[in-house]
Amino acid sequence: MANVQEKIIKLFPEATFTEGEWLLVNIPDAKWHSLAKTLKEDAELSYDYLVAIVGMDWTESLGCMYYLTSTKYNTHISVKVSTTDREKPMLHSISDLWAVANLYEREVYDYFGIIFINHPDMRRLFLRNDWVGYPLRKDYNADPEVNPVRLDHEAVEDSTVTYQENPDGTVTKKEVEIFAPEDFVVNIGPQHPATHGVLRFRTSVDGETIKKIDIYLGYIHRGIEKLSEGLGYPQTLHFTDRLDYLSAQQNRHCLCLCIEKAMGIEVPERAKVIRVMMDELMRISSHLLFIGTFCMDLGATTMLFYAMRERETILNILEKTCGARMTFNYNCIGGVMDDLDKDFVKDVKNLIEIMPKALKEYNTVFTGNVIARNRMDGVGLLSREDAISYGVTGPAGRASGWACDVRKTMPYGIYDQLDFEEVVLEKGDSMARFLARMKEIEQSVKILAQLVDRIPEGDYCAKVPKVIKLPEGHWFQQVEASRGAFGVYIESNGGNTPMRLKFNSPCMNLAGVVDHITRGGKIADLITIGGTLDYVVPDIDR
Repeated sequence: MANVQEKIIKLFPEATFTEGEWLLVNIPDAKWHSLAKTLKEDAELSYDYLVAIVGMDWTESLGCMYYLTSTKYNTHISVKVSTTDREKPMLHSISDLWAVANLYEREVYDYFGIIFINHPDMRRLFLRNDWVGYPLRKDYNADPEVNPVRLDHEAVEDSTVTYQENPDGTVTKKEVEIFAPEDFVVNIGPQHPATHGVLRFRTSVDGETIKKIDIYLGYIHRGIEKLSEGLGYPQTLHFTDRLDYLSAQQNRHCLCLCIEKAMGIEVPERAKVIRVMMDELMRISSHLLFIGTFCMDLGATTMLFYAMRERETILNILEKTCGARMTFNYNCIGGVMDDLDKDFVKDVKNLIEIMPKALKEYNTVFTGNVIARNRMDGVGLLSREDAISYGVTGPAGRASGWACDVRKTMPYGIYDQLDFEEVVLEKGDSMARFLARMKEIEQSVKILAQLVDRIPEGDYCAKVPKVIKLPEGHWFQQVEASRGAFGVYIESNGGNTPMRLKFNSPCMNLAGVVDHITRGGKIADLITIGGTLDYVVPDIDR
């Protein structure tokens, strides 16, 4: 960190630093784009992965917390950029450096009203274009008379705006076309089984060839991050199960880890093992549902029944201990809610025994099928460089050759004590994304086999205060959820409710790359590609 700090201070003497888990750099906005370019392109730094942008209202100022990782050196850094102008706040965009910043910055604009200079598309991302105000600001007026519930159709936007910086430093607002007048635009979604949730693609086509996709989100937004600001920390936990409900255990694990880190709580070993086993059962369950629904998207309906057969076995295991089959509410601050069911070890051993045979059946029925291969081989190519730029993590990123598994890059729980392989493939096409999940099931079974006879005795939860208060400060935590790196950012002012709680979703990035990898493909390819990216829309619409 010292070398990074020395290099930055030499080039940017205005920068100030705060030591922590991730070195924090404070930089004036006027120097931010230059610093970002240096962080990414300097060979000794190489911060090529933009992990998160967290919009913030610190009352006296508005701004963003940026989290960056070097995939080359596995080092991490955070940057704070702010403005005191609340009337028309502006920061410089970094969307020309990292493609994922395109959606991240639109999200911040939507909720905080911060305009990003030189961003190509300054529209709201989730809320209606006629929404009044910015909901995550501390002074937001939620009076229904100011912002009534609208039941009429939202006006379709055929243009967007960009705020371009001139050589003299002034900023000019320009209108930009989304689609050309001669473009033929069709809607795919929001109600469509192959969009895997209420998601809408405005798609410009030439015959059956895709020219451009304009993604529309926000159909099921529930305001989870805003609601969390008025709840105690234990009350915020149940939201995590309802984001990507197929990563419920991992998401909740992440929020618990972030709170425990802030409080300095040591989780008992038994709870750590239980958490990891539940995470891996969740991962297998999620990948099995992916296999079944993806094959059904391609017309292979039979495969759904094969995959659901084994998934039902896992849901029965989870139900016996957690009392639920979908929103489990099992992890808690300090450990887990209750001890394992008496049949847990026996049932997990049964799963370990049946899964290899089941995977062999899936390959026989589907993977080698000539029609499946024609639909998947070479379709939806995503390079390693683009996967990193778009922040495509999880099996989809690893299928493009990017070793991005958080269990390996930033181990948590007991993952650093386990013997398992990170599944990294090279082709980056739809078939590679499918096979990555098949192979990850094998590795999850391998993890369960190592732990099933080694669950330690002892407490399943640490003793924690009845009233949970976090010290003043901010924390960021990631875990490897079923679809990629899931992150939690907490900022506390010392009270028993979070000043800001941000969930960093892997699925938003998966949906955000669709336009890039479908251009030039066929409409049928869109269904294939969307299926192999495997986004879950409630994880996006938070």
